[in-house]
Amino acid sequence: MDVNQFKQIFETYFVNVLKTQYVDFKGRANRPQYWYFVMFNVIFYVLLSFIDGLLFGMPVLSLALNLALLVPGLAIAVRRMHDLGKPWFWILIALVPIVGGIALLVLFCLKGEDKANKWGPVVK
Repeated sequence: MDVNQFKQIFETYFVNVLKTQYVDFKGRANRPQYWYFVMFNVIFYVLLSFIDGLLFGMPVLSLALNLALLVPGLAIAVRRMHDLGKPWFWILIALVPIVGGIALLVLFCLKGEDKANKWGPVVK
């Protein structure tokens, strides 16, 4: 993967999601859209945690990032559930200790429905 491809993926799956779907809980999000968003979120969190450790000794910037991305993170998780044909409250399965998080991870890894469902057409 070259720099231009990385830049295009970053703009498509992170920047555009934040610009156009920041609080959009309707519709669907396919696997690449969800996992690239998560990947860039983790990359920024690790970088800011490192900077926090050098500058502040406590999580200032990484906490600000988590707060800024809380709502879009929930929104894309809900849209990912919609892509699987499940209602939003399925993300609450993560509240079940140990197995809930594993079950949610497995669900997020599954392929979405190949047909339109009540949350919209197939996302390509």
